[in-house]
Amino acid sequence: MSETKEGVLYVVATPIGNLEDLSARAGRVLSEVDAIAAEDTRHTQRLLRHLGVERPLISLHEHNEAARVDQLRRRLLDGGQLALVSDAGTPLISDPGFVLVRELRRSGCRVVPIPGPCALVAALSAAGLPTDRFTVEGFLPAKSGARRKRLEAGASREETRVFYESPHRIRDLLDDLASVVGDRQVVLARELTKTFETLLEGSANELLAIMDADPDQARGEFVVMLAGAPVKEASADDAEGEALLRAMLAEEVAVKSAAAIAVRLLGGRRKHWYQMALSIRSEG
Repeated sequence: MSETKEGVLYVVATPIGNLEDLSARAGRVLSEVDAIAAEDTRHTQRLLRHLGVERPLISLHEHNEAARVDQLRRRLLDGGQLALVSDAGTPLISDPGFVLVRELRRSGCRVVPIPGPCALVAALSAAGLPTDRFTVEGFLPAKSGARRKRLEAGASREETRVFYESPHRIRDLLDDLASVVGDRQVVLARELTKTFETLLEGSANELLAIMDADPDQARGEFVVMLAGAPVKEASADDAEGEALLRAMLAEEVAVKSAAAIAVRLLGGRRKHWYQMALSIRSEG
């Protein structure tokens, strides 16, 4: 009796634009697996045609991912070899796949990453902003109120912040950035690895002016990178205040209440303590 082959899910990064960025390993895996779970089967079919490969495709997107778990888990437990791809870049990075990978790993299934293109990494590598520390926030909420709340919550963070945005909302995001962070440097990476790849930098208002002068600069998919807040020398009050806020937040005191208590005990501006408390809360 032959041994049962171990099932494997390969998480395969695919090109974000330029098909030459597909690694030889990724191409081989896609040609050898039993089936491919794809965010958009039509999009993936075009990639397979480019490779000269035919493989069964299984639709897996944000609306049906949870319902697909049992089907794919059974195939892996039977020794199946499957691949997971998104429309572009690395699956799970602001794309479907998290639920599937989490549940498969909980079931003891083997999951193997096949690294490759990722829009945020490509953008950071060419932006000229600090990359020793950065925060990836993906797509912000579509509604302005919720979007501004998220931007304000991290406004005092000192590391580079990275967002994804669509052409339909890029101007709205820049408007909100102008209101929240003023003249702080923003770098836009547009249409990465494609024919009209562009990197633009300036304040949010300067970038809006560029788009007003050339509407084509508002087209395509964007990686938006925001420079961190200026590093401030911590004062004795800040050190004491941070310790106080951490203690209160650890006891589940609300951020607003913690900031108000810091003002009463240490003085200073409520906004300063509120932003510090938000930053502490976001760490956990």
